Amino acid sequence: MAGFDALINECPLLLPQNRQKTVFDGFVMVKEIALRNKHDLQSPPPPQYYEQLIKEIENLGWDKLAYMDTEFRTIKLKAEDSAGREHMITIKLKSKYPADPPDCATDFPVPFVLSWTHQSLLKNLHSQFLAALDSLQEFWDVMDEIDEKTWVLEPENPTRRATTRRIAIRNNASINVEVDPRHPKMLPECCFLGADHVVTPLKKKLNTNMHLWSPESTVLQNLKDILEIDFPSPTTHEKFSLGMECGICYAYRLASSIPDQVCDDPRCGQPFHQECLYEWLRGLPSSRQSFNIIFGECPYCGKPITAKMIIKRCST
Repeated sequence: MAGFDALINECPLLLPQNRQKTVFDGFVMVKEIALRNKHDLQSPPPPQYYEQLIKEIENLGWDKLAYMDTEFRTIKLKAEDSAGREHMITIKLKSKYPADPPDCATDFPVPFVLSWTHQSLLKNLHSQFLAALDSLQEFWDVMDEIDEKTWVLEPENPTRRATTRRIAIRNNASINVEVDPRHPKMLPECCFLGADHVVTPLKKKLNTNMHLWSPESTVLQNLKDILEIDFPSPTTHEKFSLGMECGICYAYRLASSIPDQVCDDPRCGQPFHQECLYEWLRGLPSSRQSFNIIFGECPYCGKPITAKMIIKRCST
């Protein structure tokens, strides 16, 4: 009985499941010291590991080392591509390195596949990193031209691995392009966003002039030629001069989203965040809903308008 009392004192969330009090159900409070992960419980590498690693970095060049943690397990190496863009590779070394290949993470839009043998060293890894950089030069050139010469609506701060750009075309109209990193000068996937009376003619031009796409030209120049338009420049236009703020919350950016729904009436064309429009319509007594779509009237012109319910998923 004394043992049972001591157990309950330590673990008050346990309940006995039999009279003998040998089977329990419930929760056990675990002290922080017991939550050490497997990495912390591993024995440190032998001294030869550190000696060899220092020699490898010296052989590679200390100027290429951007970071190393205090345990000598995580290393970041840097490199510049032919256009002067800086890139980083994060290397997670294992205790049996170099017999076991390290885990690598890069800013590439495609997986970095490491070829590794037990004789491989950091210098060999860095050489493979440089070769992979060279193969992606054309892709980054294409994306940089879009970023420098157009008004990119999304993503707001694109990373080197991002393959999509949502580009402003005119008031309340934009195009989302997804570039293939392996074939960056080929026709990308295109999706027009905006009022039907604005984007429908652009869709027709794309379908009609698609055969004029030239792999010798850049993606941006091809889009200009095929759509017969000039894209707004980031140096001559501001977001708000394009009339892109939401007509309900009066903001351009709501959390991570920007206005992506527009009234189809040519005389109105007011943009809205989809979430704002849905909540607005849901509060109107005249609105009706079918599945995840709500039907109502534009708050500005009164013309019919719809909005989809945004289903938010919780990350685990």
